[in-house]
Amino acid sequence: MKNPNIRRKLINNILFALAMVVLVVLLAWGFTSGNLAATMAAGGGLAVSIVLIGSATTIPDNLRSQATERTLRLASQTLDLMRGGLTADNCRRVAQLLLPETQAAAVAMTDTRNTLAYVGENVAFCPPGEPISEPTAEVLESRHMQTFANVGKDEWDSAEAAGAEPPEELATYPIGVFVPLIVSDRTVGTIKFYYRHGHDVDRTQLAIARGFSELLSTQLSSYELDRQAELTARAEVKALQAQINPHFLFNTLNTIASFTRSDPTKARNLLREFSAFYRVTLQSSQSLIPLSSEIDQTRRYLQIEKARFGEDRIIDTETVEPGCGDIKVPGFLIQPIVENSVRHAMRDEGPLHIDVQVVTDGDDVMISVADDGLGMDEEVAQRLLAGQHRSPAATDRQSIMAPDGSVRGAGVALANVAERIEHFFGVGSGVEILSRPGEGTVVTLRLVNVAPKGVEDEPTDLE
Repeated sequence: MKNPNIRRKLINNILFALAMVVLVVLLAWGFTSGNLAATMAAGGGLAVSIVLIGSATTIPDNLRSQATERTLRLASQTLDLMRGGLTADNCRRVAQLLLPETQAAAVAMTDTRNTLAYVGENVAFCPPGEPISEPTAEVLESRHMQTFANVGKDEWDSAEAAGAEPPEELATYPIGVFVPLIVSDRTVGTIKFYYRHGHDVDRTQLAIARGFSELLSTQLSSYELDRQAELTARAEVKALQAQINPHFLFNTLNTIASFTRSDPTKARNLLREFSAFYRVTLQSSQSLIPLSSEIDQTRRYLQIEKARFGEDRIIDTETVEPGCGDIKVPGFLIQPIVENSVRHAMRDEGPLHIDVQVVTDGDDVMISVADDGLGMDEEVAQRLLAGQHRSPAATDRQSIMAPDGSVRGAGVALANVAERIEHFFGVGSGVEILSRPGEGTVVTLRLVNVAPKGVEDEPTDLE
């Protein structure tokens, strides 16, 4: 038996069992012979033994509880790091967390090309940035955990082939355990454990190595899913922009052209606002922006539409609670909803009132866009959110046709906003539509856990 701890534990158990047998025999002899001293000695010894046995059975439970707590804490810490992907800094910090949990002398992590991190003894043995070794490449290809004897020479053979200079004294480890990191059925890297002695590697150490590999692979898979969801959200923003922009573009250019003779100053101002509007619209949607910037973009849009329809046809108001303008939101959040009101709720005659409200509700922020336009029934309102990517059926076209005869894009815009809100702000965030035919519509956005802290001023009206 290679592990001295296991051998020592087995010997202790055998000796303890022999002592119990002797005490039982002594107790029986004391009873039968009437020897009170022997009886008391044997009884006391058995009592102590029972206590020791009880202690031995409860200690493992406590140790298991502590080990479980430590494992959960470790999983939480590595999850926070792996959310940023397989980077050199993240891998170094993960290796620092994992090393004390093993009997290994060093822990390293790689991607499919280079060593990303090495923590432990003999740092020069496997410096970050060096190409992966042949054993590492073998594990990447096989996608199975493998053990290697006398690791060191093979590690540096690959590094020398890539032009790296080995240290003067080439360190080796008697044994190394290399485990692949697999994401979506694709090997993305390895985690490697180096041991000072061959007897340090037992079933427990192999289970730990495999468990850490599976844990990190799962966390990297979560990161990859989040990244793909974010890319999808950005792509949907671009698709929405591509769908809406051409119609708005032509209408705005025609409006500006109509003012070039009658009111050149207004035409120039509209052109400047239109340029600013389109510059923001066409910017990348990769980063979050202050809510105040999104409101500014909505104002530009309404100014252009007022020029097209007339100042008296669109009456807009805003109320933004102090501090809310600084919270970060994805772009293209409020303006599409306001655009839906202008395009689909405006009557043939009379003004359309649009009111934008931004208030806090506990830890959440509520954004509402209300109009007193044509409205819709509950079935259509629910379809706008539930049927987010499906084309409307022929029987539904009458209820979602714009005044100019074009198919309304309200469902696409609202569904897109709802998906992005849930993606960026998590469970509980979303969109709600309340509407009545002939009375108007209120679209409410809930952003979870983003309310500004420590703001006690009263809301400010912005006209």
